[in-house]
Amino acid sequence: MKTIRYQTIMLLALAILAVACGSSKKENEALLGEKKAELAKLQGEASDLAKKISTLEAEILKLDTAAAAAADKGKLVALTTVALQDFSHFIELQGRVDADNISYVTPRGGPGQVKQIFVQKGDIVRVGQPILKLDDRIILQQQDQLKSQLAFAQDLLRRREDLWKQNIGSEVELLSARNNVTQLEKQLVTLKEQWSMTNVMAEVNGVVDDVMVKVGEIFQGGPQIRIVNTSSLKVVTDVPENYLAKVGRGSKIEVSVPDIAKTYNSSISFIGASINPATRGFSTEAKLPADNALKPNQIALVRILDYAAPNAVVAPINVVQTDEKGKYVFVVSQEGKQLVARKKPVVIGQVQGNSVEIKAGLAAGDQLITEGYQGLYDGQKVSTTL
Repeated sequence: MKTIRYQTIMLLALAILAVACGSSKKENEALLGEKKAELAKLQGEASDLAKKISTLEAEILKLDTAAAAAADKGKLVALTTVALQDFSHFIELQGRVDADNISYVTPRGGPGQVKQIFVQKGDIVRVGQPILKLDDRIILQQQDQLKSQLAFAQDLLRRREDLWKQNIGSEVELLSARNNVTQLEKQLVTLKEQWSMTNVMAEVNGVVDDVMVKVGEIFQGGPQIRIVNTSSLKVVTDVPENYLAKVGRGSKIEVSVPDIAKTYNSSISFIGASINPATRGFSTEAKLPADNALKPNQIALVRILDYAAPNAVVAPINVVQTDEKGKYVFVVSQEGKQLVARKKPVVIGQVQGNSVEIKAGLAAGDQLITEGYQGLYDGQKVSTTL
């Protein structure tokens, strides 16, 4: 009995499911038919609307001769013929002018009190020219005393020699007198050298850049008097470390000094051996020509050549547009008697200023649209004359 009841229940369930599926299928078919009918209706309306638009445009062109002429002529554009040219890319940084020969005047004999100063800021000096005079009174007193002692020793030596010629006295006494004269003469030479050190001289040619000592003060040297030789100048630049693989000794550079409105061409002669942990850059140096207008610590704008492509295709950066497929430009194609705008995908390279290198997509001789490209579409009629 239980088996019969179970079979009866299963049959009823299957029957209900079949009815439900059939009903759902009918509903889907009805909904699909409605959608198709609605689509067909809209397509018919769109077709009718397109015909009406075309008719109205044709009627307007017949009535509006200016519009008809413009439509037949096409959109006004400006063209540039693509030509091969050398393309260069520069790393643009800020540097400073520096001098190879910056000398700090120092006293050879040690610090001393200043008695006279012979130069002032801006003076041109030569090697050996007096800079200042230090106090020499004690040395002069020592020299006077030593000269008296030497004169006495020399007189004593002459007496010993006269006696020796008369076979009077001993040889030891004569040799002792000679040795005493020799020692005093050497001491006098040393004192004269010490005295000469109180005359502080210029060790290099150049311009006195700073004088930070006065008469009566103690001169110790160092930054108190600085001489700059501007005949050997350089530009020093801190280059970010991410350019380490692109910048090396011999890299060409352009140096512009805005203060004097001058530009110099040079090449990097020195590369720092380490990265500055504070700036994350490395130091470079390049020689500059001798120029009286250049001053140490002047600001310089440095352009380091890191990429060059001879005979490259170059285009204005503003004509390159972007869509979902990538970069593209518009060129003009002569199709029959009509000029037509054609969309050309391009591959770009380096950008320098307002120019970009086109690695692929354009060739020499192409007529590139450089004005009026906004809103153009592929195949649109264009014109290059009013």
